[in-house]
Order: sequence, then C-alpha cells, then structure tokens
Amino acid sequence: MRRRREGNSGPQGAPFWMSSYGDLVTQILIFFVLLYSISVLDVQRFASALSSIQQSLGLPPGIIEEPPPRFDPGPGEQEVNLDELVMERDLAQLLEVYRLLQQELGHSHQVDLVLQDRGIVIRFSDHVFFDTGRADLRPDACRALDELSGVLLTIPNDVRVEGHTDSRPISTLVYPSNWELSTARATAVVRYLVEDKGMDPFRLSAAGYGEYRPVADNTTAEGMARNRRVDVVVLRLGLSAAEPRPTTE
Repeated sequence: MRRRREGNSGPQGAPFWMSSYGDLVTQILIFFVLLYSISVLDVQRFASALSSIQQSLGLPPGIIEEPPPRFDPGPGEQEVNLDELVMERDLAQLLEVYRLLQQELGHSHQVDLVLQDRGIVIRFSDHVFFDTGRADLRPDACRALDELSGVLLTIPNDVRVEGHTDSRPISTLVYPSNWELSTARATAVVRYLVEDKGMDPFRLSAAGYGEYRPVADNTTAEGMARNRRVDVVVLRLGLSAAEPRPTTE
C-alpha cells in the first residue's frame, strides 16, 4: 500500500476558474470605462455643435442657457421677444429724455446731444467747463449744469460723467498725465451735481479716458478742441439696472 504524501491535506490557493473570472471582470470594467469616456466626448461634441447652430441663428450660445423668455401669444398675436420689448421701452424713454434736454439745452451752441446705443451723450466743450490744464469748474460750467440738472433730477436713469483730453501730454505736480486731469474734471462735475444740485450720488459715476477716446483728428487745432470735452451720459434704463448697487452684509 502506497503512503499518502505529506503536505497535501487540503487545496492550495484559489481555484483556476477564479483567476479566469477575475480577469474577465477586470476586462468588463475597462470596457465600461471606455464606453463612459466615449459618451462624455460625444456630449461635448454635441454641445459644441449645438452652440454653433444657436450662434448662427442669433440665439444665446450654450445648451445650459435658456433662450430669452417670451410672452405667451394670445389668439391672433405673434410671439414677442422680451429683450426687444425692453429695448423698445428704453428707446421710448430715451426719446422723451432727449426732448426734455433739447428744451433745456437746445439754445446753447456749446452743447451737443448725441443719441447712442448706451444712452444720450450730452457733450460739452472743455473751454465751457475748465481752463487749460485745470479741473476747477468755470462759472459758465455751473450755469450749464444748473440747466442740465433740472432734467437729470426728474429721470430715473443713472448718469456717467466722462472726462476727455487731446493728445498733448501734460506733466505737472497735480496732474502727472492726462489720465489724472480727465478724471479730476469728471469728478468735479459729479461733485457739483451732488453737493450743489442735490443729485443722488448712487446714480452718478465718473470716468477719465485721457486722450484715448477721441472724436476728431488730434493733428489739427480744431480736432484737438473737439477732443477736449466732458461727456455727461444718461444711460438707458437697461444699462442703469446693470450698474453696481450697494449691498448689505
């Protein structure tokens, strides 16, 4: 009788089928990970294609953003875009403000009224407001602002005052460059409207553009005179609503 071998009393390690099964599960996992990565890529391509189609049709880009809201049309009525209605409202209100400004300032040959997409630009020549190289309001400027404030106080629009210079450099102890000079002039107008005319400071802002927003050629004396100006911009209501507002914590 043969003797039983020692050391082989039980099974050693995992069965052979377990190794094959583990390899199969790993391959299936890799397969599904691959499918997931392909599906994500397809979504990105779809989003890109949809965004291109929306842009070509004039719709807001992206698949997350919803198109502009529309009013539900009644019987016999057509759909109306809310953005178009807002623009029509803004334009109608600006035209009324423009009429009021013409009544108050139309007699002056030193003021230009320009209707732009952002609002109404009330353009004053710098010699009406300031002496050369200075930011102190002249008496003529105060009289012009007194007339202008009669309209500004009756409307809800925000107002931005913009200072501009010609291209000739300035370098003084007070104003090292045209940036400082144009900003100081815009700020002087804002201060007068607030402190002397009682305008709400939250409706006002000041900006200095130096020589970098010309409206004429700076190579001629006439062009430089036109570029030295102060623009008081009555922002349309849609832009006024987008202006920063004070927040409380």
